Amino acid sequence: MANFAYQAIAPNGRQTRGEIDAPTRAHAVAQIRRLGVMPVDVTERPSSAVAVTTQRQRISGKARMAVTKTFGELATLLGAGLQLDRAVALTIENIGHAGVRAEFVRLLAAIKQGQPLSSAMADAPALFPPMAQAMAEAGEANGALGPALGRLAGAMQQADDLRALITTAMIYPVILIVIAVSVILMMLLFVVPQFDALFVGAGTALPPESRFVLDLSRGLRAQGWLILGGAIGAGAIIWASFQQRAARAWRDRIVLRLPQLGTLVQHIETARFARTLGALVDGGVTLPSALAVAQRTITNSVMARAVSDVASSVKQGGGLTTPLAETGVFPRIALGFLRTGEEISQLALMLDRLSDVLDRDVKIRLQRIIGVVTPLITIILGAAVAAIIAAIMSAILGFNDVAVS
Repeated sequence: MANFAYQAIAPNGRQTRGEIDAPTRAHAVAQIRRLGVMPVDVTERPSSAVAVTTQRQRISGKARMAVTKTFGELATLLGAGLQLDRAVALTIENIGHAGVRAEFVRLLAAIKQGQPLSSAMADAPALFPPMAQAMAEAGEANGALGPALGRLAGAMQQADDLRALITTAMIYPVILIVIAVSVILMMLLFVVPQFDALFVGAGTALPPESRFVLDLSRGLRAQGWLILGGAIGAGAIIWASFQQRAARAWRDRIVLRLPQLGTLVQHIETARFARTLGALVDGGVTLPSALAVAQRTITNSVMARAVSDVASSVKQGGGLTTPLAETGVFPRIALGFLRTGEEISQLALMLDRLSDVLDRDVKIRLQRIIGVVTPLITIILGAAVAAIIAAIMSAILGFNDVAVS
């Protein structure tokens, strides 16, 4: 599977650009045409260039928040009747993030030269994702750029809120795990060695659990750095292997099958997909093109591949709910909302409501998981420390019994 950069002409005559994965150039051209655009230049990119682009697309949360805030202000100014260049100039004065400010200065220069906003945003895909470019292009096509940017800002804000919710929810369990591992290591590296000299020469006279704890402590002290290096190396190998498409697909498939966690991941991905797709459809983007853009917001490769297959089916004139149901990777509640949206011709509205429902469900599930994981980690920590202390005390008491007898 190779990565191809392409330039194409949309039905409204505007030039678009993007990236697509395909086994050959012919397959890439066919996929681009199924998006409803005419490819004019399709170039295979070397793997090194793809890696560099991926690295550059990692932006900080502060930069994302600054972009979201700026789009919201820009929508308000355009709604007040200001020209685009004047509105962008005013929003630049309120941008505190230096990198984001520089990109909007570049956008302003491009706009003054007659370049459309969507085309100018395509030169900075890290800050302006495909959803932003598609929404801006649709707003320019139907003369409603202000409302389109307002919907874009709302969708980006909801995505940031969900990301912040997940990050915040994971802080406490991670801290507990770090504390648990640290306490156990301190016991084995500093507390247990204090009794090591007492048990020298005891050999088989020690209880099995005491010998196990002493041997574990000695092993960590003697080869701790080697064990740490091996763990880091093994982690790096596993991480590198999961960068391969086949391994990543296997991992993502296994994750979706895990109890509780699989459902949580499924709902997180579906909420992000529904919110993006709803904003694009509401902004006037055609459904096949909206599906192609929304697919890129899904991080689970199995679900992303399913959406790609559905986009091809929709392009050929099929509905959305039936092919999504056939994939078997989307929750039943999502299929019900989509089916209702298609029946009442309110797909964008139902997608927006679906994302809200799934967001609430994700919050509840996160609270439940944390409610179980937090005491579980505490119990494991207490049991591990108690087991180490019990092993030492049993050895000491054993020596006392021998001395008394």
